[in-house]
Amino acid sequence: MGFGIHVKPLRAPDPPLQDDALRLEPLTQTHVPELLAMADDPDVVRFTRVPAGADETFVRGWIKRYERGWDDGSRVGFAIRARDGGFLGFAAIVDLDLEHREGEIGYMVIPAARGRGIAPRAVELLTRWGFDELGLLRLELRIDVENPASERVAERSGYVRDGVLRNVHFKDGLRCDLAVWSRLSQD
Repeated sequence: MGFGIHVKPLRAPDPPLQDDALRLEPLTQTHVPELLAMADDPDVVRFTRVPAGADETFVRGWIKRYERGWDDGSRVGFAIRARDGGFLGFAAIVDLDLEHREGEIGYMVIPAARGRGIAPRAVELLTRWGFDELGLLRLELRIDVENPASERVAERSGYVRDGVLRNVHFKDGLRCDLAVWSRLSQD
């Protein structure tokens, strides 16, 4: 955050972010078992910032960063739930800069829910909330170029591919090419 900017704690969306198929609920420690199970998925390990071998301590700390993010305005995280309450995944503004009115969205969907439009719906809910309620002007998605399913999510969500960050350090000593996709509030 910039100097001289006092950040007010963020409040959970009211009404909650939801559509006819899913709802987003703010992350809490009650989500540990679900996120821990999702962290074992090979695609989550390969294409997200979740490290290989993530354990309960990692997941608790990860959720804690999102709980603090609501207080300091740096990030907001949600569990994606079906309308019947079933866990479908995770969606967040993983890096939120209220001073410069921009952020980066990240998402993960459990294997059983993939291919059902869950990720684009969650991205759209977060995008609209970011623009309409947080006053953001730009949102980004950063996607490994070897993840075509996630690139389709970006396209379906109205994001435009700006370019590729080549050979970027990603995690665990791995480097990859990350495509930067953006959407502007006026798009």
